Amino acid sequence: MENNTDVSIHDFLERMRKPSAGDLVKSIKSFIVSFLNNEPDPEKDSAAVQDFFSKMEAAFRAHPLWSGCSEDELDSAGDGLEKYVMTKLFPRVFASNTEDVISDEKLFQKMSLVQQFIAPEYLDIKPTFQNETSWLLAQKELQKINMYKAPRDKLVCVLNCCKVINNLLLNASIASNENTPGADEFLPVLIYVTIKANPPQLHSNLLYIQRYRRESKLVGEAAYFFTNILSAESFISNIDAKSLSMDEAEFEKNMESARARISGLSSQSTAPPPPRDESTAHKTQTLNPKRETTLFQSRSSDSLSATSDMLNANNETPMKKAESVSDLESKGAATLLKDTEASKTFQEYPYLFASAGDLRVGDVEGLLNSYKQLVFKYVCLSKGLGATAATTSLASSSSPPLQASSGFDTSKESEDHTASSSDVRETDRSVDDLLRALQGEGEAVDKVLDVKQEEYTAVLAEEQT
Repeated sequence: MENNTDVSIHDFLERMRKPSAGDLVKSIKSFIVSFLNNEPDPEKDSAAVQDFFSKMEAAFRAHPLWSGCSEDELDSAGDGLEKYVMTKLFPRVFASNTEDVISDEKLFQKMSLVQQFIAPEYLDIKPTFQNETSWLLAQKELQKINMYKAPRDKLVCVLNCCKVINNLLLNASIASNENTPGADEFLPVLIYVTIKANPPQLHSNLLYIQRYRRESKLVGEAAYFFTNILSAESFISNIDAKSLSMDEAEFEKNMESARARISGLSSQSTAPPPPRDESTAHKTQTLNPKRETTLFQSRSSDSLSATSDMLNANNETPMKKAESVSDLESKGAATLLKDTEASKTFQEYPYLFASAGDLRVGDVEGLLNSYKQLVFKYVCLSKGLGATAATTSLASSSSPPLQASSGFDTSKESEDHTASSSDVRETDRSVDDLLRALQGEGEAVDKVLDVKQEEYTAVLAEEQT
């Protein structure tokens, strides 16, 4: 995703390190220190930040450093200020409320279950507008939302997701001579895409944008799309059989099956549980919090909960030891080796069998984002399984550090935070065997996303400034 705030923050910081910006620097640092010393209160915090942004925008307009600047330049200064301030305040204001954290966990769990059986037909999406392969583009845009800290950058992820959907619907209507799609066609697709993407902490992300994106910029098209994703979140939170035009019994059956799949239990196990005694009940109370934490913090709905067998309080059989990451890798590789159609599993990863000469400059962004998602998922899985491998945070700053003359600290202004394992170990033999087997099938692997980089870029409309 092209991020024009990199230019905004660079220009903002360049001006702020000039000696004449001393009064502005003092005001910004004073606000941050004062803010961090106050007790958290989401409503008051939001009001304080919005008021500060308004005052500083007026100060920029009257300051000699911005004398003669265009409205776009002043607007960029506002975005630069927002990015700098909110990056500093992010740990304090994002998901800092217990109720928000609980809402995040419930929403993530709900989407993890529903995405196991949801189909476009359940949301009354017309066949004309169904294009799940291309919807993957929208899902990937929404999944980027946790890669950024600035409210504008997070909002851009939402807008890009919505614009991909909007453009796909428009193209489909033109191709089939349908009427121009409206909200009735757009919202169901957005709901479906959101469920499939299932970005962690979606509730907190949307509240964060709502509270801390400059009010003057959350208007027009941005406000329209943002309102739609708020509606999508509300729909998903309250989703039931009726909202999916599904029989109640079928809905409950699908939900139970999804729970069993996520927890790693056999969906065919229907034997009634034995009576519980007091010691079993006590064990349930002791272990349930761990079970909820494991389920809620799962990075992907397909992640295995290796401890779920231990947490089945109705089962008196001995507890199983949690499998390690290495064990899971070996098991998965062995399974794929026995699969006669293993190559289809890797269709979503078009670069797996590519050589360096096959890549273009336009592929770099997609590869980088895929790498980040891979690292996040692997580290989350490792942590969830109790792995002890050390991890190192890799951060690349999108803005140059300021000189000490201004006293403006930008050494930690990184937006794209990724984590990678620093513990390099020998790959299991079964994984090696799998790779060798797949290399022979590499040329036959079809790309799921049959959209070139140029088409992908064309699908994304220009960012909301």
